[in-house]
Amino acid sequence: MAYGPHTPDDRARMLEALGIATVDELFADIPEALRASPLRLPDPEPEIELAARLERLAGRNRVGLASFLGAGVYRHFTPPLVDQILLRGEWYTAYTPYQPEVSQGTLQSIYEFESLLGELLDMDVVSASHYDGAAAAAEAALMTCRATRRERVLVSRGVHRHYRETVRTYFAGGELDLEEIPLVADGPDAGTTDLAALERLLAESDRPVAGVIAAQPNLLGLLEPMQAIGELARGAGALFVSVVEPVSLGVLAPPGAYGADIAAGEGQPLGIAPQYGGPSLGLLASTDALVRQIPGRLVGMTADLEGKRAFVMTLRAREQDIRREKAASNICTNQALMALAASIYLASVGPHGLRDVAALGAARAAELELALAAAGAPRLHDGPYLNEFAVRVPDAAAVHRRLLDRGVLAGLVLSELEPDDPGLADALLVCATEVTTPEEIALFAWALADELSAAGSTGAAGPATAGVADDATVAAGAGEGEQ
Repeated sequence: MAYGPHTPDDRARMLEALGIATVDELFADIPEALRASPLRLPDPEPEIELAARLERLAGRNRVGLASFLGAGVYRHFTPPLVDQILLRGEWYTAYTPYQPEVSQGTLQSIYEFESLLGELLDMDVVSASHYDGAAAAAEAALMTCRATRRERVLVSRGVHRHYRETVRTYFAGGELDLEEIPLVADGPDAGTTDLAALERLLAESDRPVAGVIAAQPNLLGLLEPMQAIGELARGAGALFVSVVEPVSLGVLAPPGAYGADIAAGEGQPLGIAPQYGGPSLGLLASTDALVRQIPGRLVGMTADLEGKRAFVMTLRAREQDIRREKAASNICTNQALMALAASIYLASVGPHGLRDVAALGAARAAELELALAAAGAPRLHDGPYLNEFAVRVPDAAAVHRRLLDRGVLAGLVLSELEPDDPGLADALLVCATEVTTPEEIALFAWALADELSAAGSTGAAGPATAGVADDATVAAGAGEGEQ
């Protein structure tokens, strides 16, 4: 139905009450160049002509590429039953979760999501309704400040740049400080968080730290010493935030196993297709001690007056909805549909299936490393990784563009993501998952070798399996060890 509640007379009366002549005067503080401009839409078209034009536009998309792109959003096989169950009417209760009597389907879906993620992350409390991984990481950073009453947070440069920038944006409004921990520049630990630098930053007694944020695996695909980072943080009275990739938890130790106080991450790999940057799903969990600080929706199971199972919102302050300036965080988009997709995916593949997904991705990455090294693009770092790593490619940006014409999306040009890091000037970040095929790997290696040969470049092949998370490492990560 059309939404047009205000007539011209209504608007005129409102403007008169406000003592202004036009709505534009309400935005006078915003520079004119930054204000929203009118939509420049073409004239209406007949439906057939419009459909044909949209098809032509869609035809400009590059499809059918052998993709090795990861960097925070990953391709995985989604069992068809995920989408099928997602469409079932049981979930379609037509009200937001504030009134449980009319939203049992939505509440149950969130409850199941939080229960499954609590088991996967090995954390006590999981909330829902976070927009994406970057927003969840920012909420985690704010939690550390509220819980410790400190105003300084340290974040590793191994955390994705978009996450770091989002945290910085959240902090700008509250006069909070965010400082970056450098990565080790060379040696066997190159590309991981510099523990000595972290220790120095934590030792500044006049500037106590609220929280330390690190990622596992990190932006460069490397496995971080999370146990050591957490111990340093706790030794300084700070909280430890682990930013995780959820599929990796099929084989790596979960945040709870190495003592993380808060876990955050991106839930897109759990049954949500990568598409034009969204939709995605923020993951946020904590220990019981921080349950009063965690924002979002917490759903519990109880019994109604007739003794039947019922789902309700729980431990939720009214400030989330009304006295917003007092809220732990503003309410973000529900994301219940994405959370439901993640729940169905996890229930479908099960714990053994999730381990297989992660392990097969690691095996494909090992094949990719060998093939690219033979093509003249050795790994940039020596440390262990799971299914994503950086390779050295001279003139990486130009090679990346030319490989598109050969049907290969050669990962991410790291200099475009981290332009201030000279060590990444000639590097591609490449990723393999369980859907990466040997044929795609062979195509990538052949095309890259041809490009490097044509440019007169030669590269020394690295060790055959250097740094790969092998079966023994994977088994340790799935059990009691910390990767």
